[in-house]
Formats: sequence, C-alpha cells, structure tokens
Amino acid sequence: MELVIIGLGYVGLPLALEFAKRHSVIGFDTSDQRVTELNRGLDRNREYSTNELLRSRIKYTSDPSIIDGKDIYILCVPTPIDSAKVPDTRLLETAAELVGARMRRGSLVVIESTVYPGLTSQVLAPILESVSGLTFNVDFYMGYSPERIDPGNKVQKLTNTTKIVAGSNEEVTKQLESLYGSIIKAGIHVASSIEVAEAAKVIENIQRDLNIALANEFSMIFDRMGIDRSEEHTSELQSQR
Repeated sequence: MELVIIGLGYVGLPLALEFAKRHSVIGFDTSDQRVTELNRGLDRNREYSTNELLRSRIKYTSDPSIIDGKDIYILCVPTPIDSAKVPDTRLLETAAELVGARMRRGSLVVIESTVYPGLTSQVLAPILESVSGLTFNVDFYMGYSPERIDPGNKVQKLTNTTKIVAGSNEEVTKQLESLYGSIIKAGIHVASSIEVAEAAKVIENIQRDLNIALANEFSMIFDRMGIDRSEEHTSELQSQR
C-alpha cells in the first residue's frame, strides 16, 4: 500500500517513520523548511536522531502533485482553539481540500487530529465529496484513529500505546485494525463507530487536563503551606511499593 501522512509534526512524523518500516510512505508538509530539514536528517522537535531519519525510506515533500492517487491518506494536522476557546478546524479542513483534490476512487482518508464527535462525517466528508466529485462510503472511505502521542515521553511511545480505530463501514474498520496492528505492539481497540472514537479522544483530553489542573492547584496550596512537594512525592512513591 501507498500511504501519505499529511502533517509532519509531533504526531505525523512518528507515524510516518513506523509505517515506512512496512509500507511505502510519503510524508507531506506544507512547510518547505520542515521538508528540507527532514531530508537533511534534522528534527527540530528533537525526538529523532539524524541516523533514524536518514535511514528511513520516507519520501518527504511539500509538492501536492507527488501525493496524487494514493491508497491511504492520514491527516495529522493541529486543531487548536481560538481566542474564544472554540475549536479551530481550518487547518484540518484545508488538509481535506488538499486530499480531496488528489485522492482517487477507492482511497481511504484517516483522521488522527483531535476533533469533536461528528466532525469527520459531518464536516470533512462533505468537503472531500465536494472537491473530489466522489461519493462518501461509495467511491471513497474514511476512518478515525485519534493520536495518543506524549511529546518528550521516552517510555510511552507510539508503538507501545493502545490505538483506537474506527471506519466508515465494517470492512474499513477491519482494514484499519490490520494496518495499525502492523506497527502497534500494545494492541488495537476497535470502536463501534467513528463518532465513538472521536468521543473517546475528547474524554481522554479532558481527563488529562483535569489531572494537570488538579496537580497545579495542589502545588500552589502546598507552596503556601510550606510543604515540600518533592518530599511529598517521594512519600507517595514509597507508599505504592
């Protein structure tokens, strides 16, 4: 299979490197500088060494014509929030327009970006249909597999973190289970629908944010009380043994 990874940041690059060990992979990014750096073996995020990058068979490009008519497109672009705390999906929608103009009949488009439940089928699928002239779930298919990358974590990496997958029909779901299963050692969790997988990612992010917020609140309280946080942490670890 020929895979195209759209977006070569902290999510897309690890995915491209792992898939390239088993499949033909094109890494696409709109940043010419990013592509030039990766071709030279430089990762500005410092997650990968020059040797790791240069020995990979990935073809890095910022030229849209290179990604014409491929089997699978995986979108790994940021979905930040704007000043009003509203999800900004413009980069993802632009990526969908790019893919819609390049994909072929039978292509599979997979989303890894964090989105709200329903966005894949209600927003991105119509964009792909409009640009390509193809019909969703007839001429092309979609899947969702939320990224679970923890930047800087040297222990919990892509391959040893359970991956959630869901497709727009049963056959696509099985295809995604096999595709991601070829690189994920920790196992694959199959969701019953794309919306369920999208919701799972939202819940995971909220849980993480709440934990961070709670830890920060405790930190401020302990500082005011003169409690040594490093000592408290050591005591907690000892109690768990």
